[in-house]
Amino acid sequence: MNPQKTLTRWVFEVEGMCCPDEVSVLYKKLKGVSGILNFHADLITHRLFLEVQSDKVYPLDIVRVIGETGMKVRQITRTPEKKQPRAWFQNLRLYFLFLSGAFIGLAYGFHFLLPNPFAEKILWGAGILTGGYYPAKMGLAALRTLTLNIRTLMVAGAAGAIALNLWEEAALLVFIYSLGDVLEIYAMEKARASLRYLMNLMPGVALTRRDGREEILPVESLVPGHILLIRPGERIPMDGVVVSGSSFVDESTITGEPVPRFKQEGDEVFAGTLNQRGGLEIRVTKPAQNTTLARIIHSIEEAQAKKSSYQRFGEVFGKYYTPLMFLLAIFLMFFPPLSLHGDWKYWFYRGLVLLVVSCSCGLALSVPISVVAAISHGARKGILIKGGKYLELAAGLQAVALDKTGTLTVGLPTLSDIQPVTTTYTPKDLLRLAASIEFYSEHPFGEAIVRKAKEDEISPDSATHFQAYTGEGASAVLNGTTYFIGSHRMFHRLQIPDAEAEPIVARLEEQGKSVIFLGTQKGVLGVFGLTDPIKPEAPSAIQELKQQGLHHIFLLTGDNERTARKIAQESGIPHHRANLLPEDKVKEVERLKQQYGRVAMVGDGVNDAPAMASADVGIAMGAAGTDVAIETGDIVLMMDNLKRLPEVLTLSRRTMANIRQNIFASLAIVLFLIPAALSGWVNLLSGLLLNEVGALLVILNALRLLL
Repeated sequence: MNPQKTLTRWVFEVEGMCCPDEVSVLYKKLKGVSGILNFHADLITHRLFLEVQSDKVYPLDIVRVIGETGMKVRQITRTPEKKQPRAWFQNLRLYFLFLSGAFIGLAYGFHFLLPNPFAEKILWGAGILTGGYYPAKMGLAALRTLTLNIRTLMVAGAAGAIALNLWEEAALLVFIYSLGDVLEIYAMEKARASLRYLMNLMPGVALTRRDGREEILPVESLVPGHILLIRPGERIPMDGVVVSGSSFVDESTITGEPVPRFKQEGDEVFAGTLNQRGGLEIRVTKPAQNTTLARIIHSIEEAQAKKSSYQRFGEVFGKYYTPLMFLLAIFLMFFPPLSLHGDWKYWFYRGLVLLVVSCSCGLALSVPISVVAAISHGARKGILIKGGKYLELAAGLQAVALDKTGTLTVGLPTLSDIQPVTTTYTPKDLLRLAASIEFYSEHPFGEAIVRKAKEDEISPDSATHFQAYTGEGASAVLNGTTYFIGSHRMFHRLQIPDAEAEPIVARLEEQGKSVIFLGTQKGVLGVFGLTDPIKPEAPSAIQELKQQGLHHIFLLTGDNERTARKIAQESGIPHHRANLLPEDKVKEVERLKQQYGRVAMVGDGVNDAPAMASADVGIAMGAAGTDVAIETGDIVLMMDNLKRLPEVLTLSRRTMANIRQNIFASLAIVLFLIPAALSGWVNLLSGLLLNEVGALLVILNALRLLL
């Protein structure tokens, strides 16, 4: 059977996957399962994503295999989770930790008040068993896959301390390690909470009106065409279009903009946004799994798969660090006593200290937490970042290229001038011809012409043999004559005489207007001037980029030279390139990469897709409700707000600085503790305390990016 016919995508939630070591164990177990084609785990969201041949493997097989590692797993749907997950303080590890602390406290009570060595040893042992249950369970599960992880080191350290009859130190070792583990879980939960907030925004049910009756249905059962009734104060459950009513809607969850937007009949609304005042009836336009919010969540969930070089460094470091520390500890325990006739107990203890101080998730966790914290922070401000890789690339940008229409300008051109070249046609005749050709056009200029014709109540004629010329214009046959409408480039390529139009063109272009020609093969009949003002925030956004040290800023447009120059001057962009087709923009981006290094291309995510794909970082503008933009951009600005562009640069640089701080601090802790353990400067408890405190400080530093 063709495997493509049975290809299925599953998502599981894995409880107990708190460290990259568990991810390694998962990978080893899953590699041996027939029918799994591809998989990756997200440490922060506890999600496991698999592509499988559903005729060869079943969900229960995945549950059984992962269960063998000591972790719990359940399959989840692709729609956002409605169920509130168990809070960190409800974690059973915390209760076992309290029990361990209670037993240790009782042991100290006996030691100081009622000395009883036997009772003390029983209580120390109870403290070890309760505090070490979960770490031992995970460590032994890792050993079954021939994997040495941090928990294995902790178990070995505790067992060694017991072998040396150091019950008190073994109990405190387990307790401090478990306390650090719980605190790390809490810190990671803070990072997850910001992502889970998005997942809980979409209501689980919706009030619908069908066949004159009102009923409540699960959002998963809604399909395009359903009519939903939204009361004041309710969240909108699905993407749709308003068919009745008006209200202000808070769209900050999607766009990051705090000011509510007024919605009325014909306006688009998004799932997860908040209806504030009036009642709305909306017609569903997308199924639940394809709403803008669902696609944002999906992109964030999979962002961990697109890793920065720092994330890959952390993973590679962890892969070799733990086995190396284990081997070094074994060497320290046995080589000096056997070869140098050293004291067995002393060197065995030194080996245990080395094992203990190497038990840290600090470096492994700090990098992914920094990335997730930054992605979460960006999502709250309407900036969708699809992975740590793009944060790293954005932090090192040397040049930025921007499209004009819809990026620097408002993106809604208006027809301001209709200039006949001959006396044969009046402006009204030219508008009718142009609207007839552009009737089905999706280009902003074509839509402006059709919109003007409707305003003037001019009915277009029926056109045939319509043909579009990518990036140039179009042609069609009207009343037996072929008419062309488009740019100067197209008319020049088709060798259509346009000399008589030059004075008109020069005047319009000097005013910063875009120019469209209309004519036949014999010559130009008329010239259309269109205006598309720059966005009010464009000059200040460009100025902020310059203040951040980014001076190589380019405007890339298919428009004429004069208009491009004027738009660049008004927005403060130092360089511009005009008369560019989509393929020319790709070549220009490649040239900028060779000249300057890392380049970002900022566009609307549709016409600029090739250039965005060619750039190191593609930044899509105004993606709210635009699936193509969400798919195209590496970084997506959900609103048409250029002020978000400097914020992307600031956030990416802050994140990379934070990650470098964490890596430096983690390595410094390791480089201090290992020599300290070897030389005897620290013992089991002091070494572990320094280790855990250092790891927690690194993780908390990563969480600063949430602020």
